[in-house]
Amino acid sequence: MSTPAVTRGTRRRESFSGRSVFVFAAIGSAVGLGNIWRFPFVAYDNGGGAFLIPYLVALLTAGIPLLLFDYSIGHRFRGSAPLSFRRMNRFAEPIGWIQVLVSFVIAVYYAVILAWAASYAWFSLDERWGSTYDETATFFTEDFLRAGSGFALDFVPMITVILVVVWVVTLGILIAGVQKGIGRTALVFIPLLVVLFIALVIRSLFLEGAMDGLNNFFTPDWGVLTDPGVWVAAYGQIFFSLSVGFGIMLTYSSYLKRKSNLTSSGLVVGFSNSAFEVLAGIGVFATLGFLVSSGAGVGWEDVGGGPGLAFIAFPALVSQMPGGPVWGVVFFLCLILAGLTSMISIVEVVISSFQDKVGVSRLTAVLSVGGPMAAVSILLMPTETGLQNLDIMDKFANSIGIVGIALVALIVVMYAMRLGPTLRDHLNSVSSFKVGPVWIVCMAVITPLVLAYALFGEIRSLISEPYEGYDAAVLGVWGWGMIAAILVLSVILSLLPWRGARHLDGPPERDDDPSDFFYEDELTRNSGESSDALSTTDTNQEG
Repeated sequence: MSTPAVTRGTRRRESFSGRSVFVFAAIGSAVGLGNIWRFPFVAYDNGGGAFLIPYLVALLTAGIPLLLFDYSIGHRFRGSAPLSFRRMNRFAEPIGWIQVLVSFVIAVYYAVILAWAASYAWFSLDERWGSTYDETATFFTEDFLRAGSGFALDFVPMITVILVVVWVVTLGILIAGVQKGIGRTALVFIPLLVVLFIALVIRSLFLEGAMDGLNNFFTPDWGVLTDPGVWVAAYGQIFFSLSVGFGIMLTYSSYLKRKSNLTSSGLVVGFSNSAFEVLAGIGVFATLGFLVSSGAGVGWEDVGGGPGLAFIAFPALVSQMPGGPVWGVVFFLCLILAGLTSMISIVEVVISSFQDKVGVSRLTAVLSVGGPMAAVSILLMPTETGLQNLDIMDKFANSIGIVGIALVALIVVMYAMRLGPTLRDHLNSVSSFKVGPVWIVCMAVITPLVLAYALFGEIRSLISEPYEGYDAAVLGVWGWGMIAAILVLSVILSLLPWRGARHLDGPPERDDDPSDFFYEDELTRNSGESSDALSTTDTNQEG
């Protein structure tokens, strides 16, 4: 078949140079802060070593299948989340925009954690946070964050400056493009993260008390396997750690070439993410074993996951261990590397969607959308109520937003549009490892049931009592109000006309389909980006 002519002033969709770059980028998105400070304590609180059984089941029946679900949609329909769902059915477009807006919210607060990590990497040099657990807790909440409540917008200058730097770096990488920005960053940062973290884990294993920590982490409580809550926790950890359900993997897969092995990529990303989580559990609990036995005034009942682990418990550990400042810098550098690769992927969901909808260059999209995202983040997060805002937004965005939209997407795609066999056939047409009826059952039955159970359980819990005792007005704005705003805006955005992608009825048959072109602005054309994008033409049709 002849190749349609490419006219000047247009360009085809950006793409990763190869599958290995995509895999590194996807691992970079999946491996984030939650792997380091969430998984170890979810496992610890849900049966220790016994938790690995439901965790593995959840990975095989929900995590990897959901990855492949996202891959199949993005790769077949060749677009961002809103464009891909619009190409399925015009009435499904709001699903994509909900995913985009959830990503917008997450990016707003995720960036400030990177600013905290950068600050603490610097603090590690002189250990200014003190030497005991109580001192590090006081330093974090009172001296560093100046934490308060309510709606105050009193800025903390140091955090504000570093947050601006975080956004400049993030948007700079995204301006460079899919391959030169996202791809190359992942190729450098992920191997560096793995090397640094393995060094940190090896060091932790030689600390006094490390074996006690590992015993606490791995000692199994087999009785929990009959507890439904433990199984829900396992599925919840998989949902949150693999970056599924809110547009990231869907967007990244749309940048793959037509003949890309999707299922093997999903297996590599899924198992790599889980391997890093187990490695993080070993490192975290070995170091905590030392901390508990060091006389820093902390017991096992005092430590927990989340920011408290990174910014309270670990600084206390650094103050007690030999060569602490060096290992403090290494630890917080690991947080920065893991967080930045995830941050890039989250913001890219929004940038890609704006490009597809409006039809502008990447530079224009990053400045037009990334700039306001940064402004909202800088307005809300480096303030005395930033920790409160982060906690509430994170809870509602993850427990209600991600879980809810993943459930709706599965129901609409698998039941309303009955695209399960079509997506399965697409996966099999380009992949070496074939999926069959088991994948359909996972997507149509097992995962929706678990998501529904988790979603309605969270809604019931949040309605029955105020989350963490926060004021009802604050929860109404940053929690329920945020969810309502996402729903309303998703409908409004769906009603706006498409100017970037004109092929809206089904997947484009070719990467060089002229109906899928959008116009570049003058700056992009002059930069030579269009000549790079048009240098090759893929004439293979979709299998």
